[in-house]
Amino acid sequence: MTSSDHPPDLEPHALRREAVVDRAFSRLATLSLRFLLVVAALVVLGHLVGVLWVVVLPLLLALLLATVLWPPVRALRARGAPAALAALGVLLLALALLGGLIGGLAPQVTGQAQELADQVTAGLDELQKGLVGPPFNLGEEEIGRTVDNVISELQANAQSIATRVLSGAVAAGSLLLTGVLALVLCFFYLKDGPKFLPWLGGIVGPRAMPHVTTIAQRSWVTLSGFIRAQAAVGLVDAVFIGIGLAVLGVPLAVPLSVLVFFGAFIPIIGAVVTGALAALVALVTNGPVTALIVVGLVLVVQQLEGNVLQPILVGRTLDLHPALVILAVTAGGTLAGIVGAFLAVPVVAVGAVAVRYARQQLAELAPAPESEPEPGDEPPD
Repeated sequence: MTSSDHPPDLEPHALRREAVVDRAFSRLATLSLRFLLVVAALVVLGHLVGVLWVVVLPLLLALLLATVLWPPVRALRARGAPAALAALGVLLLALALLGGLIGGLAPQVTGQAQELADQVTAGLDELQKGLVGPPFNLGEEEIGRTVDNVISELQANAQSIATRVLSGAVAAGSLLLTGVLALVLCFFYLKDGPKFLPWLGGIVGPRAMPHVTTIAQRSWVTLSGFIRAQAAVGLVDAVFIGIGLAVLGVPLAVPLSVLVFFGAFIPIIGAVVTGALAALVALVTNGPVTALIVVGLVLVVQQLEGNVLQPILVGRTLDLHPALVILAVTAGGTLAGIVGAFLAVPVVAVGAVAVRYARQQLAELAPAPESEPEPGDEPPD
């Protein structure tokens, strides 16, 4: 076959196909490079946050606390109270309420601590008797040998345990310093809050100022709504579970209810952990039947929370899928423990606010093209 036998448009068609493939790979390479740059920037940002965590953590905690205390401060300032006096008064009142709560619970906890310890000791004795008798039939020697092994292991690792205790004491001191710094920053947030946006706008410049202001305002609304919604959910959980524990005669019902309330600020996981703790106390003190009833009560309350309260209160505020919430809490807990699990959802919610605003701006700048009518959809002449 000679060259004249080839179709005349084969070579131009191959060139066009090669050009299309070349453009596709060029576009893919450009997108890959941009993706790598974005990932590198996020890695650097995460490293900086980790290095400056001792400063970042008080800033975030103070911001969340300020969203709770700002409404009464704003009401006092609207009635003519000086900004500093209103901020300091509300902050001191909040600390007094928290101190009163802890002071009111402390006698009950200390009063029932001995009873709880006796119940634990009795439970351990029953466990030992059960292991000695059928169906385990371990015998006193085996149990004694196991106890001796545990004691030997503790003695061998005494230095490591002491080091961990010392590290825990240092961490407690760092936590106290973080709390004090967060309170000081919260005072300045409440006192000078309305001045921050103009100050921030002056830093970013007039071109970016409207976008930064809008994102900051929407983030503030989202954070304050999240705190109020979680507080409402936690209050409902604490009331119902607390009433159930009191009716069942479980010790420390009120302190456990308070733990349930604060655990609600860690969505999904916090309710599971505090519910398991309540069931454990019921198991140790009142036996397995009461513990099963407590588990059933916690499950019912969690179903009420997940199917009614969370969609109505939290869902409308954050507009986040439950799967994203679980992933955020898990990642935050893995990276920064309980504090990370607590801060994960607010951080993701603020990120979602920024993403939605960016999509809105892109939609306004480049609206979607109108779809062309399908054949046969043309109006009749």
